[in-house]
Amino acid sequence: MTDSAVRVRIAPSPTGEPHVGTAYIALFNYLFAKKHGGTFILRIEDTDATRSTPEFEQKVLDALKWCGLEWSEGPDVGGPYGPYRQSDRKDIYLDYVRQIEKNGHGFRCFCTPERLEKMREAQRAAGKQPKYDGHCLTLSAEEVTRRVDAGEPHVVRMKIPTEGSCKFTDGVYGDVEIPWDSVDMQVLLKADGMPTYHMANVVDDYLMKITHVARGEEWLASVPKHILIYQYLGLTPPVFMHLSLMRNADKSKLSKRKNPTSISYYSALGYLPEALMNFLGLFFIQIAEGEELMTMAELAEKFDPDNLSKSGAIFDIQKLDWLNGRWIREKLSDDEFLGRVLAWASENDRLKQGLKLSQSRISKLGELPALADFLLKSDLGLEPAAFAKIKSSPEELVEIFNTVQPDLEKILEWNKETIEAELRAIADRMGKKLKVVLAPLFVAVSGSSRSLPLFDSMELLGRSVVRQRLKVAGQVAASMAGSGK
Repeated sequence: MTDSAVRVRIAPSPTGEPHVGTAYIALFNYLFAKKHGGTFILRIEDTDATRSTPEFEQKVLDALKWCGLEWSEGPDVGGPYGPYRQSDRKDIYLDYVRQIEKNGHGFRCFCTPERLEKMREAQRAAGKQPKYDGHCLTLSAEEVTRRVDAGEPHVVRMKIPTEGSCKFTDGVYGDVEIPWDSVDMQVLLKADGMPTYHMANVVDDYLMKITHVARGEEWLASVPKHILIYQYLGLTPPVFMHLSLMRNADKSKLSKRKNPTSISYYSALGYLPEALMNFLGLFFIQIAEGEELMTMAELAEKFDPDNLSKSGAIFDIQKLDWLNGRWIREKLSDDEFLGRVLAWASENDRLKQGLKLSQSRISKLGELPALADFLLKSDLGLEPAAFAKIKSSPEELVEIFNTVQPDLEKILEWNKETIEAELRAIADRMGKKLKVVLAPLFVAVSGSSRSLPLFDSMELLGRSVVRQRLKVAGQVAASMAGSGK
């Protein structure tokens, strides 16, 4: 294969705020394409219809563009192998599923969700790995036809070899062997007619002529299913490359429950996209000390996909801060710096809208910083004293924060109307007056009990910043409860 034929893709699901892990995988694919003079593609994998939204899809596009990544084909730019959104490709997959069935490699499964859950509970109780038990594998063709004709809901599952193992060579991990008895009889087609991620992923990669699939190591265990689907369809699999997951300094998985992970969070706090890409790109290259500051072009030049670490990419926020500071000081001219500051302050329209909200609350302009500075601060420096005017006990504060944080995550569209509706519903569920729930949130979000309107402020700050501020406030409240304050 010539380098010019290299085709790689990033295929995020629009089910939440875009994660820095998505930028990390996207950057690898982007640099891989640049290194080989190949093509970098964006595909939206929205087979999860209940959680995928147009708002999150737009956030994915905006976040990756903010990172400085450019794709040659995608839902927004088109291309010769479109559509590039799986929900727009729904009619493509059925023929491939039927082909697998026709060749005797797939079967109809009529098991109800209730039966499957009981089966998994029993397996877990017995200390076994939960997986499908083959209940519908032996149904006769006549019975299958009768139940399908009767309109009985069903899915299509893939058959798995009963002995031996799947052997393949990974671009990072080398030779890998996974026993077939650890692989589940994966659902290929859901009852609603939509393919599962695994089925759509393979068909799309084939039709889009993807040559190298580079993704996070959490997908390594799924490779046997994907290889089987390729085999069942008589197709040649691409080269698989599984990158080590980004981790916290303590080696735990990078997750939003522990640390800010949304790209929008780092954008809101004033990190430069060049610095974030520089930071992530250092995981893929070998350099000497003192060479850390690198542009995207320099990263592409030094990029070494044959010499990747399997030990894990540590997301060291102090190193990111150091790199970001150097970019601000060493890479921006005075005019560029001023332009960046104004663009950052205007992000999400927060400066303009914040000033509008402030107008009726001040008697002189000099009061503006104290009233609205929380919209631009990276850290409020929240202390227990900030809650002094709140009548709730520390224990009640902990209860409120622990309830509000996960419930706000359920909001699909983040705006002041949906935030208000959800907080009112939370107060009702908790059996508390609305003002009791809102009072500590004012402090958590703004650092003060006197501030701009709460719902507007939360909308302007954005979901990822609010999430982090509520988490910090919850920790402060927990420390107060623990000390008996």
